[in-house]
Order: sequence, then C-alpha cells, then structure tokens
Amino acid sequence: MPMRIVLLVSILALTACSTAGPFVTNISSSGDNTLTIEKCMIQFSAFTSTISNKNCTNVTIKLAR
Repeated sequence: MPMRIVLLVSILALTACSTAGPFVTNISSSGDNTLTIEKCMIQFSAFTSTISNKNCTNVTIKLAR
C-alpha cells in the first residue's frame, strides 16, 4: 500500500502544471500615436517541459504629444 502512494505522488508530480502572470508579452506601435500591449498568462508543463501562453488580452493606449 505505501508503494502505491509513492507511485501516485510521483505521477502527479510529473504531470503538474504551473501558471504565472499576467505578464506583458508584446508591445507594438500602430503608427498613429498608439501602443498595443499584449498580456498573457504563462503556463509551464513539467511533464512535457514546455512553456505556453494562455488567456491573452490586448490593450490599446493612445499617446499624447
């Protein structure tokens, strides 16, 4: 029985994902005194060792001269 618990905990640790954010992932200028800022949540998968973006939002800011 204790060996099953150790095995289950090990499998859960390998498949766990962690999420952080939101972070600014992109800032671009549209050329008419506006900036477009993209913010995304970052997700790391320990099982596949990949980092991906999710829940992205865009905000447009008008700059004054």
